[in-house]
Amino acid sequence: MWIDTLRAQGFRTVVHDDEAMDVIKDRLGVPRALHSCHTAEIENYVVEGHVPAEDLSRLLSERPEVTGLAAPGMPRSSPGMAVPGAPVEPYEVVAFRRDGWTQLYARH
Repeated sequence: MWIDTLRAQGFRTVVHDDEAMDVIKDRLGVPRALHSCHTAEIENYVVEGHVPAEDLSRLLSERPEVTGLAAPGMPRSSPGMAVPGAPVEPYEVVAFRRDGWTQLYARH
């Protein structure tokens, strides 16, 4: 599970199950094209999908002027999705803003 990978890297997490996730994602400014399975808030940023802990640490260190980071589409090799022994499937993490702007943040 993605949450378990974050906890293993020292992130303190609180989980809320909510049925109205599209409403929450829209309120937080996640562009529709980036919607994924999990939505999180970390300090003043939004995290969408299985973003690796190393990218979250970099985000908190660099503090870019973005709304958040997203790993759209539940990539098979992302934290919490990877299956031991399965082929590695490259994926990207993008930075985004409320206005729909996106930019490559990391490749994995």
